[in-house]
Amino acid sequence: MVSEYEIKKQICEIGKRIYNRGMVAANDGNISVKISDNEFLCTPTGVSKGFMTPEYICKVDAEGKVIQANAGFKPSSEIKMHMRVYKKRPDVTSVVHAHPSYATAFAIAGIPLTQPIMPEAVIALGCVPIAPYGTPSTEEIPDQVEKYLEYYDAVLLENHGALAFSDSLLNAYHKMESLEFYAELLYKANQLGGPKELSKAQVERLYEIRRQFGLKGKHPADVCPNKAAGLPSCHGCGGSCHGSCGGADEDVIAAITKKVMEQLGK
Repeated sequence: MVSEYEIKKQICEIGKRIYNRGMVAANDGNISVKISDNEFLCTPTGVSKGFMTPEYICKVDAEGKVIQANAGFKPSSEIKMHMRVYKKRPDVTSVVHAHPSYATAFAIAGIPLTQPIMPEAVIALGCVPIAPYGTPSTEEIPDQVEKYLEYYDAVLLENHGALAFSDSLLNAYHKMESLEFYAELLYKANQLGGPKELSKAQVERLYEIRRQFGLKGKHPADVCPNKAAGLPSCHGCGGSCHGSCGGADEDVIAAITKKVMEQLGK
């Protein structure tokens, strides 16, 4: 079993990676790891993620209250967002929040990452919706993010940044890295006249490959509510999943329910 100290060292290493890759500036971003049902290690507020050492790392409970923190350090002000992820996704053991430039630019422009442009992104990420804007450090962001947690492993935060979560710290970081690379490629392709998207058949084949691999997490290949109802999956929605697919919009849910009932002949 990995010790708490080793996990703290891993958090510091991931902090250096996101800082060195320009995914955060100054004191931006935060990282957390679940170590038990009521214990979580997290980065402190007000420090650069590129210069942390293990004694910086705080321990909180499932409510975000401090269990242990060295003098001069307190948990990230965004810990509420992390706790909401853990509450709604029992399979998640780590959360990474950053402000990667290209992905955040899409979040600021209000453009979700739904276009199928490369196999790796389709298999690993699926789609990345945008959660509506919420004021940092308040319950607004957790409330806005919550409706997407059941369907996705990464979410853009409108006018703010990105959130990625997975079953390990390294996997959560990899999702953030993949998200930024996807956004960068999509941005550059648009400068060259627009991307050539994969066809529906190609996307379906990639979904099948993902299922064969038995990859963990939430993904349109497995849980997209549109796909389950026989409607176009996220990768065919043309961006309409911004505030709909995977969300809790009553009109969307009603439409999906109606479609399912029609298929059942009721």
